[in-house]
Amino acid sequence: MSHSERPGRPEPIPLTVLTGFLGAGKTTLLNRLLGDPALADTVVIVNEFGEVGLDHLLIETVDEGMILLGAGCLCCTVRGDLISTLEDLLRRRDNGRINPFRRVVIETTGLADPAPILHALIYHPYLAIRFQLQGVVTVVDAVNGGGTLDAHPEALRQAAVADHLVVTKADLPGAEADALTRRLTALNPGARIHGPDVPAERLLGGLFGLDGRGASKGEDVRAWLGAEAHEHDHHAHDHGHHHGHHHHDVNRHDAAIRAFHLTSDEPVPRPAFEMFLDLLRSAHGPKLLRLKGLVALADDPAHPVVVHGVQHVVHAPVTLPAWPDADHRSRLVLIVRDLDPAFVRRIWDAFLGKPAPDTPDRTALTENPLAIPGG
Repeated sequence: MSHSERPGRPEPIPLTVLTGFLGAGKTTLLNRLLGDPALADTVVIVNEFGEVGLDHLLIETVDEGMILLGAGCLCCTVRGDLISTLEDLLRRRDNGRINPFRRVVIETTGLADPAPILHALIYHPYLAIRFQLQGVVTVVDAVNGGGTLDAHPEALRQAAVADHLVVTKADLPGAEADALTRRLTALNPGARIHGPDVPAERLLGGLFGLDGRGASKGEDVRAWLGAEAHEHDHHAHDHGHHHGHHHHDVNRHDAAIRAFHLTSDEPVPRPAFEMFLDLLRSAHGPKLLRLKGLVALADDPAHPVVVHGVQHVVHAPVTLPAWPDADHRSRLVLIVRDLDPAFVRRIWDAFLGKPAPDTPDRTALTENPLAIPGG
């Protein structure tokens, strides 16, 4: 049973994380999005009001640290920490002190590693029930983006975990939009890449749609997972290895980060799936930048579960009322750092009872997972 199906429990509120390195243009993007009707009844959480030009949207100050915007949005700063801010918003909403909001957008600082933010959203027992992560939107500018990815690990992680990548400043002198797009595609093949004029609904949608009421369309699920892109990238990578080289567009700093997917045509036994997740997050959690997927469990294959996590924390699976399309395979997408995808695939196959002939047996993998090199 999903969170939203349980009696007395409200529908989870869709939440999107907007990130991007300093000067990438995420504040400009946010200001444009705030004027879109799709963001009506939205709470926008920013680090400092001074970073966002709200004058054209401002109506009145609702309370200290909170501003009502013309688009029907409510804007607030992070007070203390993100968890406290979100808890305070929920209390105000539940007590009728502010109008009910339909979604939340969090704008991070330019230097933020998104992993701790995602960790907070899925680890906190109450917030994990009340909010549903729709996706991560990362802004990268075409003028300085390549150099930023080279010099700053935070920028690399911001791009690697994104569901949507927005390339800005492609029209400025010195822009290298094509090269940057190729690099971002190699780094994160499952992400959708957009220009700066992308409509709000395309960025804020996700597996659960804009209203948070469940996966209604197969294309939403496929876009959220990006599994087809990862599958294509996996085949291309294998083909490249036969020729003894890596993809020429992958920068040497990017090589430590890999995106790949795992599938199963047959329903997965629940104990095997839970043990796989436990092993992965306990033994290799720091290397697991992001995990998301749709899984058919053997005890209830007609109702797939949605799973997502970051590092050593995996969100409690949410059960969907039905499969969103005709593809009933289990599909997991993983983004890892310094962890060999082939090693993870061997663990997955071992727990499903189908290790390859030349693969270490299941006992070796489960008893001493750290003995096998990760990268």
